[in-house]
Order: sequence, then C-alpha cells, then structure tokens
Amino acid sequence: MHYSRPQDLDITTLGPCTIPSPLTRLRGVGFIEDAARIRLDLRIGANAAAHDVYSAEEAGPRRTIYFDPARTTAALVTCGGLSPGLNNVIRSVYSELAYNYQIPRVLGARDGFMGLNPAVGRPLVEMTPQFVDHIHDLGGTVLGSSRGPQEPATIVDTLQRENIDILFCVGGDGTQRGSLAIAREARRRGLKKAVVGIPKTIDNDIHYVQTSFGYYTALEKAQEVLRGAHVEARCAPNGIGLVKLMGRHSGYIAAGASLASQDANFVLIPEVPFKLDGDDGFLAALERRMLEKDHALVVVAEGAGQEFMAAEALGTDASGNPRLHDIGLFLRDKILAHFRSRSIDVNLKYLDPSYFIRSVPANPSDRILSDQMARMAVHAAMAGKTDLLIGSMHNELIHVPIATAVAEKRRLDTASDLWTAVMRSTGQPVW
Repeated sequence: MHYSRPQDLDITTLGPCTIPSPLTRLRGVGFIEDAARIRLDLRIGANAAAHDVYSAEEAGPRRTIYFDPARTTAALVTCGGLSPGLNNVIRSVYSELAYNYQIPRVLGARDGFMGLNPAVGRPLVEMTPQFVDHIHDLGGTVLGSSRGPQEPATIVDTLQRENIDILFCVGGDGTQRGSLAIAREARRRGLKKAVVGIPKTIDNDIHYVQTSFGYYTALEKAQEVLRGAHVEARCAPNGIGLVKLMGRHSGYIAAGASLASQDANFVLIPEVPFKLDGDDGFLAALERRMLEKDHALVVVAEGAGQEFMAAEALGTDASGNPRLHDIGLFLRDKILAHFRSRSIDVNLKYLDPSYFIRSVPANPSDRILSDQMARMAVHAAMAGKTDLLIGSMHNELIHVPIATAVAEKRRLDTASDLWTAVMRSTGQPVW
C-alpha cells in the first residue's frame, strides 16, 4: 500500500459552508460530517500502529454547502481513452446537479480539454434531460474525448467567461494533473472555482482508487476473449492462443481476466520481469507445456517485456505517456521463430481486443460504481471542496487530493492474493 504523509491527505476548501443543502427536502439523506474519516489500512499487525494516522475524508453529502445552487453553473469534461461507464458518469453528474441540487445550468465540454479552448472551435453543450436520456445504455462518451492538455490559463479564462463555478474532470492521471493545474491557476487569480476529478482508468492504476469504474466490465469482456482464444488453441494441433490486454504500467486487467477465465497458462505483466530465452525462460517453459499438453494460452499486458525492445525510443503520446513497443507482435514472432528452430509446427492465434473492451457499455457493477462516484463528486463540489478526486477504499468512497493520488502509478502487488491466485491458477514458473 502506498502512503503519503498524513497532511498530504488534507482537502482544500474554497471557504466556509453557510448555505443549507437543498437535499434536506429529500427523505433519507445520510449527511456526512467533515470530521468523518476512513482508515486506509484495516490490517491488525506489526505495522498497524504506524499506519493508524492514515485516513481520508469520507465522501458524501454535507448538510451545509458552499455554492448557492440557484446561482451556480457547472461543467463536465471527459478526457483520455474510453472506458465503460463514461456516459453513466455524465448522466449521474447531470441528474444530481439538476434534479437534486436544482442547479439551473450544466454544461458539457466537447472532446476533452479541447472543448474548453475557444480557439479550437467546439462550443460548450447545454445539457438537458433530453441530452442525457438513454446515454447510460451506450458505450463511449457522448461528449467526446481527446488526449493532451490545454493551457490552464486559457481554460480558466473560459470558466470566467461562462461563469462556470464548478468543473468536473473525468479521466486518468494525465487528466487529473491537468485538473490540478486548472485549480491552481484559478486559485492564483483568487477565483472561487471548484475543480473535482472523477478517476477513469480502465487499467485500475490510480492510487487510493481501489476499483475504478469500467474495470469489472473490462474483466468481463477480456475473459470472454480468453475463453475464445483457449477454444481456438485446444481445437488445433499444437494450438497457441496469445492475447494482449491493456495495462501500460499495471497488470490488473491481465491478472484479473486470467483468474476469472481460469484458462491461462502464462500471464505476463509489467510488475514481473520475465526471462525470454534459456532453459528457465518463457520460451522454454512454453515448449515444455506444448510437448506435454499440446496447447497453451498466453496472456500479456501491453506494458510487459518492454526491456526486450527498449533500444528504440518511440517518444510520447499526447498525454505525455511513453509510447510502448508492441509486446504482442514481438512475442508472436519470437514464439513462432522458437518453435520453427525446434522443428515443431504450431498453430498460433494472436488477439488484441483492447479497443473492443474499452468501448462497450458498462456492466451492472460498473454502472452502480459510476453513479456513486459521480454523485459523490457533486456533493464534494457543492461543499466547496477542490483539487480532489473521488477515491475508493474498503468499499467506501473518499476524498483524495489530486496531487497525492497522481504522485505515482498504482501497480499490482505481486505478494497480493490476486497475483498469488494467478500463479496457482497458471502454474507458470517464478521468474
């Protein structure tokens, strides 16, 4: 578990909350006090006392709020790659703002942060009940998305010009860094603008977000692909299924889908370097598997094995992430060359279902999580909280400072029950 200093979990607020929440008119609202905290470590053991001080502010509606709903304008932007649940987030943010807080004006930015730069020429969308009707049944995002930042000063100019008080930013760590820059620019100008992040990472790799929306849908669809690849491998002489799944820095999807399918024989992830050649390498282990069982299923996360191809740098994408070499094609060619050199005929089927997996509608569990995160983000913003994103720990939603959450990537703990179960399921060597 990644820990910061206790003070790095403190939440920034725009000022005192003096306005009674309009939610008091609704029955059964469980208001949360600012003093309510969620412990980050539930373990009882040698390290428990040292980590007792680490807790995060509990998310939820406050009885008094900072913004006057009748005079508030909010906007929402979706950035980065697609993930199941984006439209659910858009719809739930709008519904909470418009129906429960009775905010009269909610805007949507087109195509990521580009939509907040007037020079790009993508006017803001006035959201209405008709606009969000049925979008939760669709994949993708009705607002569109893009990678890459825009000048924070330009975006804050747009917030001022449009009288936008609250900006919700839905995206991964690159998006949240942009959100933080926007919040800091607004604060530098002395503006009372709330910027709240809703974490979107299909790779599940943001700290303090135990499960991000879209992750379980990704596992569901990925394990379907693994099942198909396994069938292809079993039904061909010396059949090999090779599937590349998402996971630039973290192997959560590869590990989770493999454990769900129970069909994988090798799972290669960025957190676990593996040997390629030699008697104790991957290729030799795959050959032994083929000689014994006549078929195999190999699952590889996109960020695994980059050290084998690191001689040529590929630059960075629009979000500033290093471009990756294609480990799937690399392994495909290495496997075929290895068995050719051993005069063993194999039937290899290579599948890369990444874009299919991330573009589908959310499943029920992700629909619920999307709705919860969206509504908690609204509660935080209306209470004048800023520079934060909605995290999740121990099935509770929490407030996490953006700077703390994006300080480093969350990676799969190879001593965790998840990875241990994968190792037992596959029986693969320990590299």
